[in-house]
Amino acid sequence: MSSLFSPLQIKDITFRNRIAVSPMCQYSSEDGFTNDWHLVHLGSRAVGGAGLVLVEATAVSPEGRITADDVGIWKEEHVAGLRRIASFLEAEGAVPGVQLAHAGRKASHTSPWKGGHAISPDEENGWQTVAPSALPFTPDEPAPTALDEAGVRKVVADFRMAAQRALVAGFKVIEIHAAHGYLLHEFYSPLSNHRADAYGGSFENRIRLLLEVTAAVQEVWPENYPLFVRISATDWTEGGWTADDSVALGKILKANGVDLIDCSTGGNVPNAKIPVGPLYQTPFAEKVKKEAGIRTGAVGMITTAAEAEAIIAEGKADLVLLAREMLRDPYFPLHAAQELGADVPWPVQYQRAKPRR
Repeated sequence: MSSLFSPLQIKDITFRNRIAVSPMCQYSSEDGFTNDWHLVHLGSRAVGGAGLVLVEATAVSPEGRITADDVGIWKEEHVAGLRRIASFLEAEGAVPGVQLAHAGRKASHTSPWKGGHAISPDEENGWQTVAPSALPFTPDEPAPTALDEAGVRKVVADFRMAAQRALVAGFKVIEIHAAHGYLLHEFYSPLSNHRADAYGGSFENRIRLLLEVTAAVQEVWPENYPLFVRISATDWTEGGWTADDSVALGKILKANGVDLIDCSTGGNVPNAKIPVGPLYQTPFAEKVKKEAGIRTGAVGMITTAAEAEAIIAEGKADLVLLAREMLRDPYFPLHAAQELGADVPWPVQYQRAKPRR
């Protein structure tokens, strides 16, 4: 029996397999609204057999967007479009999830195919970015404003309201984005957090905002629905966040009711030397899972059925989150099931195309 195609139950939610569609920004929104592109893009991956489909990094505030083209969940009017997506995903057998995000100092950029460069606050589609400290991501970018106490409180409240809207929209999983050099990662990494108050300095202080955001989300998120957190398990830079820090954080998040740590890496400094290659981030998911005793998700250049199967079968993670491979093949789960000999039903509309074994 395939381990990859074994169901996974977390609280009251059962995932039909261990394959998740990783959040992937599409930069195709206007004023934060989803549209037909998002429905078809995400819906096709549910039709393709994924167990969990996560909507891309969804901004909890306008200033939390990476670009002006990002999906948002900062106002009630966003809910209807998100509900349409969540409903379709669930109807096709996938668990609908959403990643809640704030880009911090990496906000106010153009979309990748528009150059991906920073936009100053006085330019069109630009705004003042915020961060734990007034340190730009690169020296040539506009400096962010260091959040004061009121700004920190607003971030926590924005995540709480976003979680409430996510529930109304019909999502069954929330993932808090605390990776890739975005705001919550900026706070817990000593490379970007030079504060001297209760949110800076010690490990306990630097993780404080993430814990406060997690607690605020849990105030409105049902206890029987899963809550994930995505972290960058290492900064890949001397003096930065480490894998051992991630284990320590994983233990605390587990004690605070988080169900799974999605283990990515990097993104907080521009010149990190990252040994990119097949499965290069999987060891971090394995380490956090085994040493912190919490479920984990593995992500990063997982491209074959055999690789995904081995990660689950060998106990290195509980989920595999696929991104680029899902762009190349929206039906990866159906093809992987065929390769691994798992008996997985195809959509009735596609039955005539199902290969015979």
